[in-house]
Amino acid sequence: MSEKLTAKQAAEQLLYKPEYAADKNTGVKKEAAAFAEGYKAFLNTAKTEREAAAVSEKMLLEAGYEKFEPKKTYAPGQKIYFVQEHKAVVAATIGQRSFEEGFRLVIAHIDSPRLDLRPNPLYEADHFSYFKTHYYGGIRKYQWGTMPLAIHGVFTRADGSSVSVCVGEDESDPVFCITDLLPHLGAEQNDRKLSEGIKAEELNVLIGSDAVEDADIKEAVKLNTLMLLHEKYGITERDFTRAEIEVVPAHKARDVGFDRAMVGGYGHDDRVDAYPALMAEIETKDPVHTTVCVLTDKEEIGSDGVTGMQSMYVFHFMQLLCRAAGQDDILAFRNSVCLSADVTAAYDPSWAGAFEKQNGTYAGRGVAFFKYTGSRGKSSASDANAELVGDITRLLDANDVAWQIGELGRLDLGGGGTIAKYVANRGIPVLDIGVPVLSMHSPFEVIHKTDLYMAYRTFSLFCQNADE
Repeated sequence: MSEKLTAKQAAEQLLYKPEYAADKNTGVKKEAAAFAEGYKAFLNTAKTEREAAAVSEKMLLEAGYEKFEPKKTYAPGQKIYFVQEHKAVVAATIGQRSFEEGFRLVIAHIDSPRLDLRPNPLYEADHFSYFKTHYYGGIRKYQWGTMPLAIHGVFTRADGSSVSVCVGEDESDPVFCITDLLPHLGAEQNDRKLSEGIKAEELNVLIGSDAVEDADIKEAVKLNTLMLLHEKYGITERDFTRAEIEVVPAHKARDVGFDRAMVGGYGHDDRVDAYPALMAEIETKDPVHTTVCVLTDKEEIGSDGVTGMQSMYVFHFMQLLCRAAGQDDILAFRNSVCLSADVTAAYDPSWAGAFEKQNGTYAGRGVAFFKYTGSRGKSSASDANAELVGDITRLLDANDVAWQIGELGRLDLGGGGTIAKYVANRGIPVLDIGVPVLSMHSPFEVIHKTDLYMAYRTFSLFCQNADE
């Protein structure tokens, strides 16, 4: 039995008092601000999953990683990686202990909500040329009108060669946009539901208005646009059917607020977890357990496809390591632990009704844990056990890392899932973790620098720690 406490002592020892990380440790502000500079640079150069994979590969090679060879055995401390179909990255540092004693996985995703071009996107209407788009992931369509847009992607041409495209990012580039009605003529549009303020078929990107100088050409503006594209990229209209072209916001990541405590930009979901996960992996030296950092794709649309976590590419990598070393991959999976790193909604006072205040996660209070995700009655959730939550949070407490735990929002209002369940399906214990985001899934999301930094510290400790 514990000794009897006074009410004041009980309040100090028993009650949980949420704190903002930078408020209790001013040194954290400087460390977080410094770390955020590298993150902003990453965000600006990695606006698509292909670009994120390419930038990550460059960082890994500069850090001394070598390409993974399936039948090769590796010694403790060696660093290896591979890129899955140009859109996902797996990097690992070989640990001191056998693979059968488990891997330490940190998995984030590098795809973000956006607009994709349709297979036959180019058309002309009333002396304008446009691209038709198909939205990717859970966007709020009305948010994408009347803002500068950039076009990124790759064409594979008829001769088998490929060419990359990136227009709208350089200050000297043109930009593109989706037009909207003026308020003077918007009476009928104003009666639409918010979800249909701009409809999917109205997400057409304005790309040109000049025509070729030939009166006999029927689609003179479309042809002029295509001639400009052919001159620069050597493509024809048919090549759009063999292309992957994405439309994203043209703005750069910027500090938000007079105090510069936050970062606004496109693609925080989920590169705000991918970048610190990658940095933690790169900086891991001679870990006890083999670490595996996964920057995966297709999370925004269900993790399907050959680059999504429902594919076997990550698990095959782990199995191949085990086989080359003559070890049992079933035991390896059973003894592994995973942090499923994905963003969550930050409590927003302007939209307080969507949240349950006591169980919200707040910008500035540190990295956020979720014992479970899913929707309504925990549907489609991976529910971590109490022991795993205790192991990870004790590790953070022992190292003065600010963390919080909560849920996405009000019950029955909606919900969301992560890749955690696909890892759990392989028999690997997994806990959801991520940085809280304001305006999540919008073209300009906002995160707190302290939360970003605490995510990085969490991933670093997790990779190096022997017991968790």
